[in-house]
Amino acid sequence: MRGQLAPNPRPASSQLPLNSLLGATDIRIVFAYGKTSAYRKTPEANTMRVLITDDSAFMRKALAALLSSDKSIQVVDTAHNGEDALKKIALHKPDVVTLDLEMPVMDGLTCLSKIRLLPEPRPAVLVCSTLTVAGSQHALKALRLGATDVICKEPDQIGAGNEKTKKDIIARIKAIAPSSKAASLKPASPTAKPIVREWHHAGNTFDIIVIGSSTGGPPVLESILTPIPVDLAAPIVVAQHMPALFTKSMSQRLNEVCKIRVQHAENDCLLEPGVAYITQGGKHSRVHKMAGNKFRLEISPKPETALYKPSINELYASAACARERVLAIQLTGMGDDGAVGGKQLFSAGGTLLAQLGETCAVYGMPKAIVEGGMAAAALTPKELADALISICPSALASKAA
Repeated sequence: MRGQLAPNPRPASSQLPLNSLLGATDIRIVFAYGKTSAYRKTPEANTMRVLITDDSAFMRKALAALLSSDKSIQVVDTAHNGEDALKKIALHKPDVVTLDLEMPVMDGLTCLSKIRLLPEPRPAVLVCSTLTVAGSQHALKALRLGATDVICKEPDQIGAGNEKTKKDIIARIKAIAPSSKAASLKPASPTAKPIVREWHHAGNTFDIIVIGSSTGGPPVLESILTPIPVDLAAPIVVAQHMPALFTKSMSQRLNEVCKIRVQHAENDCLLEPGVAYITQGGKHSRVHKMAGNKFRLEISPKPETALYKPSINELYASAACARERVLAIQLTGMGDDGAVGGKQLFSAGGTLLAQLGETCAVYGMPKAIVEGGMAAAALTPKELADALISICPSALASKAA
């Protein structure tokens, strides 16, 4: 059985801290020394192997119990700091590592930078961040360092076994596991149309650009927005699946590194060309067309029943008002948010580009656009940035010359 270790001459006491910590009867755990735990001796086939890293014994226990409630996830061990995690990554070769950021001895960011230097295959990393300004800034830095996704560290919700929290964390673990990505890259049908890999600006004039982004999106957004020149003649509206504190920190970061201005969007603001507006986490953004090809942005908590806030579907559907003069870009993310709104935008004559599957942290949202026949092309982040640069007046003038 994969992951089972041969008996080790270390004394049995070396197992006691982890044994006593994980008292739930359904926890599947492989100890660092000794045999597989008796809680569930035979992991299901194709299980996703997870290492939990947190300096809080309570969080280690709570996350282990939560993840082990799903038969396709095997918790192979826990680690109490970054140094401990690196040793256990080498020992167990997990598919996914959950990583707290604030830990003694070695913090999460330092650990993450070392994980990035490991030879392939490396584990995907799910960062657990506190819902604070500092926590959001550290989480965004973790994403730039190679973390795949971030969850808010809410001990009360995790420890209480909140069903919504449980489903969300398990879904994220499954989405970022390397095996899931490999499976997602396979076409849904052997007769599926080949993916178009090039997009040439054909002189179209775009009055507005909308971008949908989720898991793994912030560093991709940064790479796309950073090189855009200040003469971009259209506003950009971004819907990124993240809490409000995180989207605010991301707006501030992008405004520091981009040539164009980036701001955390406010309700009822008039959209200006050459400015990127980041939708507030927990709310939705909708575009309203005004006279003279200008747009007003609505920020609202409704519909409150939407699965994702902000909803990419809501943004895309509203942007269909610009008809053939809207450009939509669908970035990495789990699920299919944006597919319904994208269909409305596509039917209205808008252009949609998708991030190429091989470059996605999770190939879910772009895949829905591609397989729905809506994508004009599937491009790498660099190619998406080049596409946006190509529609700027300076680029058009240079090409004409």
